[in-house]
Amino acid sequence: MSNLQVDYSRKWYVMAAVSMGTLLATIDSSIVNVALPTLVRDLNTDFATVQWVVLAYLLTLATLVLSTGRLADMIGKKPIFMLGFVIFTIGSVLCGLASSIYMLIGFRVVQAIGATMILALGMAIVTESFPPEERGLALGTSGTMVSIGIVIGPTLGGLIIDALTWHWIFFVNLPIGILGIFMVIRYVPAIKPEGKQRFDFPGAITLFLCLLTFLSALTLGQNIGFIELRVLILLVISITFLAAFIYVEKHTIQPMIDLSLFRNRLFSINLITGFITFFAIAGALILMPFYLENVLGYSTREVGLLIAAVPVSMGVIAPLAGWMSDHFGTRPITVIGLVILLLGYGALSTLNVMTSTIGYILRFLPIGVGMGVFQSPNNSAIMGEAPRDRLGTVSGMLAVNRTLGQTTGIAVLGALWASQALMYAAPSSLESATNAPTTAQVDALQDTFTAISVIILVALGLAVWALVKERKKHKSTRLDAKLTYPD
Repeated sequence: MSNLQVDYSRKWYVMAAVSMGTLLATIDSSIVNVALPTLVRDLNTDFATVQWVVLAYLLTLATLVLSTGRLADMIGKKPIFMLGFVIFTIGSVLCGLASSIYMLIGFRVVQAIGATMILALGMAIVTESFPPEERGLALGTSGTMVSIGIVIGPTLGGLIIDALTWHWIFFVNLPIGILGIFMVIRYVPAIKPEGKQRFDFPGAITLFLCLLTFLSALTLGQNIGFIELRVLILLVISITFLAAFIYVEKHTIQPMIDLSLFRNRLFSINLITGFITFFAIAGALILMPFYLENVLGYSTREVGLLIAAVPVSMGVIAPLAGWMSDHFGTRPITVIGLVILLLGYGALSTLNVMTSTIGYILRFLPIGVGMGVFQSPNNSAIMGEAPRDRLGTVSGMLAVNRTLGQTTGIAVLGALWASQALMYAAPSSLESATNAPTTAQVDALQDTFTAISVIILVALGLAVWALVKERKKHKSTRLDAKLTYPD
């Protein structure tokens, strides 16, 4: 990138500004999780409809984030990042003023447009603002904000709802958003990209339609079944647009996504395993409030505090994991993180109607530790492969990968839990899984976490394979160097 003049002495101020935006956007992707039972009651709705408060936000993120990243590579990251703060803050106020479930869902879309601009560019701005030898620590810290935001949302939401009303989980964003706008103006560097770049409109449109139909199929399938004709038609349309997108990208001089990045199998594995971890944690977090409230009888405030075991452990571990990846390599650290996650989800599959507070925390704590250990080096490895003129795009790829994982996890794992709960409740003619007997809900939860454990095991297998391949490659490189330059 031309005229790239970065003052590294301001790097932690930049980190503070980016972290504030990242926390706001990611907290609001999960803060309503703990409020879902409250929203069902206060807005007179049902489980299937109330999930759209979460899904509408994630759907908007997933479909727009890559286009936003590419646009920022063309016109600059700072103005788009700042505009994201403005739109997000306005959207938050509108959400707080909503008087019906459908108004709330609509305003969540507005809020998500702003969040898209923030999340698409956060890691790119951090990558530019820190020297390469500190990338792991920097992205570890930034990744911590993402992970903490996703999981701390229910904790904050529980405290706010217990003290005030659900409306205030959105109103609290107003002063923070205003402060964030000031910090972006003051500290984020305005680095101008090279000129004569063109936006790939055909690629953007085909990708948008591909993601929209795919995620619509997931959410519709959760309600009517994944083998229903309408769902299958949407999936076929999604695959068609995916094929069209790949064709467009291969025949465009300046494509939205440089497909040659995926020829690097280790890069692709990083994306796949990252997707799986967010798939798992998003599905787990949307189910936990129902288990803790409906089965164990905790209050909304207590639910928020119990889920705090994860962000606390993540906040401590992630920067350390990033620092370790700078010194020992990213691959071994990601494997360790996945092992811890596997143990954690296996432990969660033993939750029951008699689980104590300590028992719950001890089962859930490894999820935070594992996510903290895994995400930092994984993000560092992915951003390390990004050319400087495509930092926004690759940062957007990370964001869409994370959001797709969350959205798919909510839809698929939510559907799995609901179907299993209704099956265990048979022959009762229940319409909602949340009304099933507690034993049926717990049996379904155990099945869901067993399925998650199997998926994490697959991710671990891929990560171990990648570690072995990387070790062999490095060993071969050292051997060739020794033969070429013998002592």
